[in-house]
Amino acid sequence: MDTASFAGPLTRAGLELPRRAQLTLVPNDDLRARVTPAWVAGQAFSTDVIFVFPERISSYPHDSLETVVRHELVHLALNIRAQDKPLPRWFHEGVAVSVASGWDLAAQARLMWAAAREPAIQDVSSLFQSDVHSDKTTAYLLAAALVEDIRGRHGAAVPGAIAGRVARGAMFDVAFAAETGESVEQATTRAWAAYRGWTQWLPVVTGSSSLWGLILAIAGLAFIVRRRRRAQRRRQWEEEEREDIESGDQG
Repeated sequence: MDTASFAGPLTRAGLELPRRAQLTLVPNDDLRARVTPAWVAGQAFSTDVIFVFPERISSYPHDSLETVVRHELVHLALNIRAQDKPLPRWFHEGVAVSVASGWDLAAQARLMWAAAREPAIQDVSSLFQSDVHSDKTTAYLLAAALVEDIRGRHGAAVPGAIAGRVARGAMFDVAFAAETGESVEQATTRAWAAYRGWTQWLPVVTGSSSLWGLILAIAGLAFIVRRRRRAQRRRQWEEEEREDIESGDQG
């Protein structure tokens, strides 16, 4: 992967590209995969270790091996900036998605519906603890939307600034308030306000059943596109592998 081009988004978030990362590809029949929830496509540990489960890469926020690695590198960068001191799960995942992935049209439609409920930050944290894949997806979306809003109002580099204060001994909530001038709860309320305008008139125009139909249609289209892209990548890998084998036989 092109790590040089990824250094820019990290720098804008107030973070640095890790100088070293030990990457392990873990197949599903490996013990480490069997003891890890099936929805997990990647894991980051401490400041330099990444596990990727390539057979699980299929849906938001990861649709390729590169997006998983980029996502996990953000986790490592946050751990390095915070000197491996704990940061909330929603903050970790929100920053990782904000820096490495963003969201597609189907995810945006789902986000509007989820944000309309104005979930508290505790609700977002609870969704991350759920065993239901759709809850996990919603948690990623909400966390990313919250971080995006915070970065938009307080500067793109605020994640690194907050993690830096944590490294110097501040509790996360104190560090967050010091860098943003507001509590996490206040920031959450402001973030969802941006989506209320959309969700107030969409059901009136289309009807709730039609709106859900539109969301499902967009999600279905995005799923088809992802499947085709994955199939194309696999064919490319197979062709490259055959070429390597043939060149080896000739040698």
